[in-house]
Amino acid sequence: MVLGPEAAGQRLDKALAGCFPGESRNVVQRWLEEGRVLVDGQALPGKSKVAGGERIEVDVPPPRPTHLVASPLPLSVLHEDEHLVVIDKPSGMTVHPGNGQHEDTLANALVARYRGLPEASGSDRPGIVHRLDKATSGVLVVARSEGVQRALSALFAAREVQKEYLALVHGVPRKDEGSIELPIGRCEAQRTKMRVDTEGGRPAHTAWRVERRLPRNALLRCTPRTGRTHQIRVHLMAVQHPIAGDATYGPHGWPWESLVPRLMLHAHRLAFRHPVTGAALSFEAPVPEAFSATLAALADLPPASRRRAPG
Repeated sequence: MVLGPEAAGQRLDKALAGCFPGESRNVVQRWLEEGRVLVDGQALPGKSKVAGGERIEVDVPPPRPTHLVASPLPLSVLHEDEHLVVIDKPSGMTVHPGNGQHEDTLANALVARYRGLPEASGSDRPGIVHRLDKATSGVLVVARSEGVQRALSALFAAREVQKEYLALVHGVPRKDEGSIELPIGRCEAQRTKMRVDTEGGRPAHTAWRVERRLPRNALLRCTPRTGRTHQIRVHLMAVQHPIAGDATYGPHGWPWESLVPRLMLHAHRLAFRHPVTGAALSFEAPVPEAFSATLAALADLPPASRRRAPG
């Protein structure tokens, strides 16, 4: 692969992590330390700066052994062919094992339903190309062969996958649409949490437009141009419109919290070219009943006494 011009000035480990969205930065750092990464034929430390245009060769190690338990959980399949599967993931389902959870994840359900899923991202992430947060519902694509998994990963890395999310937020933006370009980095004190980091964060861009205005809330359609962890949640919090039901980035003690039983973020649409046939594909996950019910309940609230800051 060749690093794009957007990598200019970045540390090698950050630039490389952007090329492998399915891998954690710790995994990428381990590859660098083990000499598995060559930059124009040379092994360089992760702190090295890149200019863009360098040719990268990665000797990806075989997946570490795991004992992934097959869990025959129900799956909502939007599309299925011999190369890939498109799933409508429910809110509350973790994508793959981690943080003490080893069963009842999407990965466990996938190995129960499909045989021979590829393990290019690790044997505990069979066919997994990208992730959704546990509380986020919606469209997620899974590869059924190693070649397709790598091809889909390349599409995500090259930003050739179109993603649209529906987000029900606190407050009502004054504008009809907007764009948020704020770099995102990991919180030092709480490693599972992200934040806007103008000094060391990675570039992040989210476009949004208002789908519906409610008395105290608004339904936004968000299009992330980059794929940073918690990107939409952090960006909307940064412009004072956090997502309703977000226990990590949202407000606490909101008077109508009982009306919001889940994170109000739904991956509504995913579009890309089929990595084998080249056909243009577009998939939409129906808005979940709980999401629609919350939307209806908040539509009945009394209007706020004053408007929030411009969105």
